[in-house]
Amino acid sequence: MVCLPGPSSSPSDSVSATMRRKLTTSLLSIGVFVLLAASFSFHVSRDFLPPAALNPATLTQPIDRLMNHAVHELPASLRRLQSPLPMDSVLLPDWEVLLLLPLNSSSAAAGGAKLFCLFHTGATSPALPAGPSSFRCSLPNSVRRVRPFYTPRLSGATSAAAPSRGQEDPPREMIRWSTRLTYESLSTAHDVIVFAKSVNHRQGIGRPAAGLRCVFSPVSGGGPVAWTIATSSAQEVFRCPHPPAADLSSAVPMRVSLATEPEAAPIPTVASYRTPRVQETDSKALPGRARVCACTMVYNVAKFLPEWVAYHAGVGVGRFFLYDNGSEDELDAAVSRLGSEGFNVTTRYWPWPKTQEAGLSHCAAANRDACEWMAFLDVDEFVFSPAWADSDRPDRSMMGSLLAVEPEVGQVSIRCLEFGPSGHRAHPRLGVTQGYTCRRRKEQRHKSVVRLDAVAHSLVNSVHHFRLREGFRTRWAAAGQARVNHYKYQAWDEFKAKFRRRVSTYVADWKETTNLGSRDRAPGLGSEPIEPRGWAGMFCDVNDTLVRDATHKWFSAAGPGGAHRMVWQH
Repeated sequence: MVCLPGPSSSPSDSVSATMRRKLTTSLLSIGVFVLLAASFSFHVSRDFLPPAALNPATLTQPIDRLMNHAVHELPASLRRLQSPLPMDSVLLPDWEVLLLLPLNSSSAAAGGAKLFCLFHTGATSPALPAGPSSFRCSLPNSVRRVRPFYTPRLSGATSAAAPSRGQEDPPREMIRWSTRLTYESLSTAHDVIVFAKSVNHRQGIGRPAAGLRCVFSPVSGGGPVAWTIATSSAQEVFRCPHPPAADLSSAVPMRVSLATEPEAAPIPTVASYRTPRVQETDSKALPGRARVCACTMVYNVAKFLPEWVAYHAGVGVGRFFLYDNGSEDELDAAVSRLGSEGFNVTTRYWPWPKTQEAGLSHCAAANRDACEWMAFLDVDEFVFSPAWADSDRPDRSMMGSLLAVEPEVGQVSIRCLEFGPSGHRAHPRLGVTQGYTCRRRKEQRHKSVVRLDAVAHSLVNSVHHFRLREGFRTRWAAAGQARVNHYKYQAWDEFKAKFRRRVSTYVADWKETTNLGSRDRAPGLGSEPIEPRGWAGMFCDVNDTLVRDATHKWFSAAGPGGAHRMVWQH
């Protein structure tokens, strides 16, 4: 019998089998790793999902359907948004997201409903109303590790899945505040004022206006439909003529941006354009111009506001304009209460970091028809004249008496006196004018009351004063005529909270190690949140009770048990 040879096993076949076994083992290992990673990713992400979203139906949905869940729980007025316009979002410092609603919608419509920012990974964070048409939320930690950053969707806490109106799918990338951005605009009867960052140097050295263009485009896309050449370029403020009405459709919402080169694409924008028929001014609500108004940018000043408003209204300020730089306290409630007491206080949401100069430029232009003079003050600054000390009560003509009658005077600048903690370790119960009475001897800085029709076309300002049109001049108030009591160095906890985030463009936060010798910094503070030794007794060269005594006469009343209270106490 012939024996046939069996299958041979060569060395190469043995190597191939070994490689196949290793490959199989590797694939199994990779599969296990992917499953573990997915499980871990879900474990992290679910911490940011509302509990109602974690149900079997939601967990089996693909990510694009998960993005669309929870729309039915939105307030009815937000669900009714039929506009195809996309939402915009800006990633602000400290991982804060500003979500801008489509035009003609209102975040006030939320009516207290609990809403979330829903990100493309499925992570969420609470969405809080921010001004009339936007929300703020924090970028979740899990999303911070994922690039790029996409615009979140506004979501309610329910597991219902439905198409989301008014947003693109997939969502657009967020605009970074750290890049060039056109963030606001204001239409006057004669031109449009555009606010854009990172185009000019921060200290005011700017590109020539003739090399810049304002570009007008539909919000829904499709490219520019008109452009005009800038007439002014300074700081973050640019002015351009309105485009011809024939180039725009009144029914199509428009954006305005800035192009830095004739052939260059416009920089990103979230600024809406309004035709000159719709003025961004409150003058139409007034029977006439107020003689003196006050404008300031605020952040978490609700408990200080009643004293500041009551005092300045008593001495003649007729209207108050607050530019809210993202306050997280009870500012709205404080303003509402002041309104019910007869004070004329208006807030405008201005979320943009480090843009105080731009905000004051906006205020000067927007309220030119509402006010003759505007005092640009902070809420810890009080204008006072020693001549008022003998008055038994405040008089609404007092502020007007400080303003020059010479027609060529367009600005009155008043030097500041800086007050210290005066021994206090907590906010004085009766208010800053009653509690802080010890100050530095030397005058520091100044603030100004500006005649609005004398402000230069460029709107350039340094917070302390404005540049004036040709033919106008600044008059300095003599020390015996007027002063600004600046309650700058308050009790430590108040001072630390105040300097946690500065709103000025040029001034660094106290926690930054930049420009430690600046006069805007507290001597001895440095950049650490550590109370300097002897803080309560610092900055005390002169015991000055002039304003304390005057305001006690003007605004105090006998309370229960004979104890005095001030009219601004609630």
